[in-house]
Amino acid sequence: MEQLKHECGVAMIRLLKPLEYYQQKYGTWMYGLNKLYLMMEKQHNRGQEGAGMACVKLETEPGNEYMFRERAMGSNAITEIFGTVQRNFVNLSPEQLADSEYARRELPFAGELYMGHLRYSTTGKRGLQYVHPFLRRNNWRAKNLCLCGNFYMTNIDEVFGKITAQGQYPRIYSDSYIMLEQMGHRLDREVERNFVEAQNNGLEGKNITKYIDDNVKMSNVLKTTMPDFDGGFVVCGLTGSGEMFAMRDPWGIRPAFWYKNDEIAVLASERPVIQTTFELECEDVQELQPGTALLVRRNGDCAVERIMDQKGDKACSFERIYFSRGSDRDIYQERKKLGEQLVPQILKAVDYDTDHTVFSFIPNTAEVAFYGMLGGFKKHINEQKIRKIESLGHKPSHEELEEIMGQYVRSEKVAIKDIKLRTFITEGNSRNDLAAHVYDITYGSLEKYVDNLVVIDDSIVRGTTLKESIIKILDRLHPHKIVIVSSSPQIRYPDYYGIDMSRLEEFIAFRACIQLLKDRGMYNLIDDTYHNCKLELKKPKSEMRNCVQDLYKPFTVAELNDKMVQMLRPVGVSTPIELVYQSIEGLHTAIPKHKGDWYFTGDYPTEGGMKLVNQAFISYIEEVYINEQKF
Repeated sequence: MEQLKHECGVAMIRLLKPLEYYQQKYGTWMYGLNKLYLMMEKQHNRGQEGAGMACVKLETEPGNEYMFRERAMGSNAITEIFGTVQRNFVNLSPEQLADSEYARRELPFAGELYMGHLRYSTTGKRGLQYVHPFLRRNNWRAKNLCLCGNFYMTNIDEVFGKITAQGQYPRIYSDSYIMLEQMGHRLDREVERNFVEAQNNGLEGKNITKYIDDNVKMSNVLKTTMPDFDGGFVVCGLTGSGEMFAMRDPWGIRPAFWYKNDEIAVLASERPVIQTTFELECEDVQELQPGTALLVRRNGDCAVERIMDQKGDKACSFERIYFSRGSDRDIYQERKKLGEQLVPQILKAVDYDTDHTVFSFIPNTAEVAFYGMLGGFKKHINEQKIRKIESLGHKPSHEELEEIMGQYVRSEKVAIKDIKLRTFITEGNSRNDLAAHVYDITYGSLEKYVDNLVVIDDSIVRGTTLKESIIKILDRLHPHKIVIVSSSPQIRYPDYYGIDMSRLEEFIAFRACIQLLKDRGMYNLIDDTYHNCKLELKKPKSEMRNCVQDLYKPFTVAELNDKMVQMLRPVGVSTPIELVYQSIEGLHTAIPKHKGDWYFTGDYPTEGGMKLVNQAFISYIEEVYINEQKF
């Protein structure tokens, strides 16, 4: 499938021992720094537009820096930021580099708290100022706040209005900065509460600072800020006084996993990242539950605390299909299951002729589903072999067995991702020609005009790559029929919780639906849906429904598939083509614990999602549809 810009990745490490401990046990005080690098590199799939990291030192004297941050843009951002950090140590003698006390006292990024972030933007905004983590400075150590996250908020306009009504004046209109200012404001109030308590207790000077540092409760900050936000999120933060926290949204949309022993407390967006980095078993790593926060105090005390009541069980299913690392134990099995249960539909598409069908996949995220599909076909063929043997009515001869057992599943590496589009080519026809050659094929991998070709992809979103490249290149093999299989259901609706696909007209399934309505003269349904969406926006958010769902009701999945084939078929390609999609029921069977299916069903878990999908259709009508009707 074409690349999606999707949710980000986070990583956090809290060292629970002094730096001297890690120097003695592991041979370097950089243990935490090195582990953060590994955790970020192992999540590079979650962000290739930028990266950042932050560090906090627990023991510093006034006049010395205790909070450090480094950020960079581009696909090599992780290497760049850690290279920049390491340049601080280049001129040190071996003795200095091995001196943990010297490092703690003199060197930047030699701290106990580390936080990393990988960025995939979802708003279209570019520049270093939008790269996490964000930093809010103050001369009071406890008021310094460093924030990053994997999130997208649906109601930023409402939160913006709330905080400006309080008198705040945010510099930038974005969910990241608004959240930083909102949380920073509440952190200020929490620190001031402790300041008053310290004075009432007769404390003065540094004793006040110590009292604040020892008594600040990040749970209070989270409880007074996070209920304002609607969306999918994992929000992570560090304070200058040494508090560390990570909170997951109450719907469970975005993932987070954590682990603790007597040396470290860590958190990451994906379980295998922690497993591999720290050599752990799957059962050792805990999932952060919806509405809860992992809180690590300045003194190292670690606890999971409920911040908000759980509002739903809507962990993202598309994350399992496409975004997450396939090395996770459960995800690997889920992806195989997605492929395996498509076998009946594929059999029907090739007219049950497995002898003349070649199976392949479109690299690379569909590879595991491909293995599951092959496993399903192997079971099918083995069942056929058994039935043939049993139906003989006599002990089979060697020749008979050889003929029966010679039946097998034919799989080939048909599609090869060859090059990336060279962006320095700006002329349209030249770019289109390059796009058509992003994939190459293995010539001679099937018998011309005889063999069917089945290729599986993880999903079909826009259909652009299919039309501009994949179908054209597969057609060069001259198959009897091309069957394109999607391990996920039809993507019909925008996402508002982290993935950069917010416009309805981006989706081939939606465009096919609109075209079918036009073909059948059902313009009234389009007009009615537009007016109904406008009416919905006048209601309280809690009463809104997704009116866009009405557009799909007249059509079966098969009718939409046929229309998509018509729209995606390149000029000059006459080979029969069929699309096979995963069913919604199949999705839930394969991924039973991740029920967030709004991409496919339109059943948004939050009120903000319902509001935005209606707004998306209004925007489509006013910005796209009306203009199309003029021509």
